[in-house]
Amino acid sequence: MSTPTRPVAAYRKGATIPGPFGLLKEGIADVASRRRLIGYLARADLRKAGSDTLFGNIWWLLDPLLQMAVYTIVVTVVFARKQEAYPLFVFAAILPWKWFNSAISDTVSSVSGNDKLIKQLKFPKIVLPLAAVVAGISQFIFGLIPLVGMLLLFYPHHLSWTILLIPVVMVVQLFLNLSLGLLFSAINVFFRDISNLSRHVLRLWFYLSPVLYGADTVAKMGGHRFIGQVLVLNPFYPVLNAYRDLIYYGQLPDWGSLGVVLAGGIVATVFAIIVFKRLEPSFAKVL
Repeated sequence: MSTPTRPVAAYRKGATIPGPFGLLKEGIADVASRRRLIGYLARADLRKAGSDTLFGNIWWLLDPLLQMAVYTIVVTVVFARKQEAYPLFVFAAILPWKWFNSAISDTVSSVSGNDKLIKQLKFPKIVLPLAAVVAGISQFIFGLIPLVGMLLLFYPHHLSWTILLIPVVMVVQLFLNLSLGLLFSAINVFFRDISNLSRHVLRLWFYLSPVLYGADTVAKMGGHRFIGQVLVLNPFYPVLNAYRDLIYYGQLPDWGSLGVVLAGGIVATVFAIIVFKRLEPSFAKVL
């Protein structure tokens, strides 16, 4: 004897849809009550990513190093730019950018790519993009291993106690990753072009962020004032500069700029949770 299935949608017909504060409260409650599920899904994502390749989890260490090698050759050899300890200079920014790029790429399809699961089970869908974000944190931490190795073996004169403050900047970036990940994962259910568009936007965003160059290069762009202003308004401008201050220069970052980005990231995350919870009841219908 089969058991009748209940509707997947969070709000049945005739029910009153909560307002913004109600949706936010519900989203936070979903996350708090499903912490173990988020951890399980994050570990599953990490295992799957490692099992799909020959070198498995070693790629979390090799990939940023290979990117560093490519950009070092292009910038220092092809364009003959002089920058002391350029491999460390660029790696300090490549590592957090890779975290951001992977987090957005994984979260965009985290909901739309689990259509069968969403149709069969009733659970808070917000755990899917959150699990992808949590998995990205683990990958970033793995990337810190070659960073510390570079400092100890090749650039000991750049080693400073300030690297202990990296988790502080990670918190700021986490809200950026989370807000955009939640928002894009929800919208991508209805407009699948978001997944393709995000790849091009991220590529452009990479070159508009101080990854291959530093704040001094942006300050010298007097002939391209508009582009210089766009670069400075980029939220990753203070974030990547903060990582570089802590890792490469061994100095404290601009806490004021980071505080502004953190406040904006928190507001954006709140907005993303409200939008996600508002669209969530329609996921099963669209998928």
